[in-house]
Amino acid sequence: MKILITGAASGIGKACAAHYRARGADLILVDRNGGKDILEGDVTDPTLWDRIDLTGLTHAVVNAGIGDSARVEEMSFEAWRKIMAVNLDGAFLTLQAALKAIDKGAIVITSSVSGIKAYPFTAAYGASKAAVAHLSKIAAAENAKRGVRVNAIAPGGVDTAIWDGPVIDAFVEKLGSREKAIEAMGADTPIGRFAEASEIARQIAFLLEEETVTGTVLVSDGGVSL
Repeated sequence: MKILITGAASGIGKACAAHYRARGADLILVDRNGGKDILEGDVTDPTLWDRIDLTGLTHAVVNAGIGDSARVEEMSFEAWRKIMAVNLDGAFLTLQAALKAIDKGAIVITSSVSGIKAYPFTAAYGASKAAVAHLSKIAAAENAKRGVRVNAIAPGGVDTAIWDGPVIDAFVEKLGSREKAIEAMGADTPIGRFAEASEIARQIAFLLEEETVTGTVLVSDGGVSL
C-alpha cells in the first residue's frame, strides 16, 4: 500500500499518517509546513505535482484545508479566493494527480459537515467543502469501472488546529484552557463531545480499504446535522 496524504503535518492528516505508518504503509506526506518525512509543498501549485513521484501509488487522502469566519457580505474576495484556492483548487489538483497515478485503489477527500449543513460565518469554507463532496462523487462515477474508488468524509467538530483562532480564544479566556474550551464546544453535540483526529483517521481507513464502497460521503459529525 502506497498512500499520498496532504495536510499531513497536523490534525486529521497527521492522524492518518500515524495510522498507516503503524501498518507499514509506504507514505508520501505533503504539507505547506514541511518536517521530518514530510514534503513541503503548496497543494494549490500545479507544478508541485510534477515534482512529486507518485509511481506505484495505490491510495490517497486529499485532506489539506483551511478555515474561515465571516459573514457573506463582509468577506473580502481575497479571503474568499484564499479558502477556495486551498480547499477546492488544491483538492482538485491533488485528486487529479492521484487519479493519474493510481491503477487500482482508492481516494478519500476530506469534506465537512459545513458542506452539508448551513452554518453562519462559514461562507467560503462551507461552499468549498460542499464542492469537494460533489467532486468526489463525480470522480467516483468516472473511475469505478477501472477499479479506482473515490469517497469523501464529512466530519463535524474534531479537535484539531483548525479551531485555533478567534472562535476558540473566547472560550479559552472564559474557561482557562484550550482543553476545557474544546470540551465546552463539543458538549452541544448529540454525542456530547468533539471527535479525536485518530477516530476520523480510522473512518478514512475504512473508506480506503472497503472495496465495495465508492461515491459516498460519510457524515461523521456526532449527530449535529440531524
